[in-house]
Amino acid sequence: MSRHVILVTGASSGFGLMTARALAQAGHIVYATMRETEGRNAPRVAEVANNWARSEGVDLRTAELDVQSEASAEGAIARILNEAGRLDVIVHNAGHMVFGPAEAFTPDQYIQQYDVNVLGAQRVNRAALPFLRRQGQGLMLWVGSSSTRGGTPPFLAPYFAAKAAMDALAVSYAAELALWGIETTIMVPGAFTKGTNHFAHAGSPADKDRAAEYEQGPYAGIADKALKGLAAQEPADADPAEVAREIVRVVNLPFGGRPFRVHVDPSQDGAEIVNGVADRMRREIYRSIGLENLLRPAVTG
Repeated sequence: MSRHVILVTGASSGFGLMTARALAQAGHIVYATMRETEGRNAPRVAEVANNWARSEGVDLRTAELDVQSEASAEGAIARILNEAGRLDVIVHNAGHMVFGPAEAFTPDQYIQQYDVNVLGAQRVNRAALPFLRRQGQGLMLWVGSSSTRGGTPPFLAPYFAAKAAMDALAVSYAAELALWGIETTIMVPGAFTKGTNHFAHAGSPADKDRAAEYEQGPYAGIADKALKGLAAQEPADADPAEVAREIVRVVNLPFGGRPFRVHVDPSQDGAEIVNGVADRMRREIYRSIGLENLLRPAVTG
């Protein structure tokens, strides 16, 4: 197994932190990136990079990276390349969830969701891809969501819309990076309601009056029913750390042998079925227009 230099965005908690730790334990050099490493996340930096990494004897480092800042993305990539000399894998994990009636979220809140979940990945890509393309080999691993094509319960519209846009971006990038020797894997977690802070830290609508109309009108009680229903669909042994383990498995596979899409969905909300059809149609259209060579990464150099 090759030892890779890996960047994980949004690694202060949840899937990002689990993934960074699991990859480091697998023997890789991992940069767990997050915002405010000298501010509110300073305790996390001390815990991860100083205490946990030393006690485990692994190479897990932290770096400042605010995906909403182009300068921050460029600075993080420059630091990694300066310290490690290369970059092999980018794990696009940074994201934020909101919960509430679609109408009650302001346009600015939708912009914020897209900025974190979609444009954040684009900022990191623009900072890192010139190097990866010159290097001639790499892996882009996107942490998506089963919500893009599976069951879509109500009151998560801004998050679902942003994740769907991120998935579409990842699919397009896959073809446009293949001939540069860069692989793509889209990891598709289901709705893990326990074991992460995803739901606990979800944002709420800024327009409280509009939200109240839903809470008191014909949709009264629906939000609570949706959350309880999602939790009930989840098996008792559902473990969000399985997402991190699957990411490690994919990273450890040999170049050219990594899957395009991996589902980790204990609730089985149907995304795997719908994605299977969509990905098959993608392959068929590429073959029909003579671009089958874009479906697999090229060996370059």
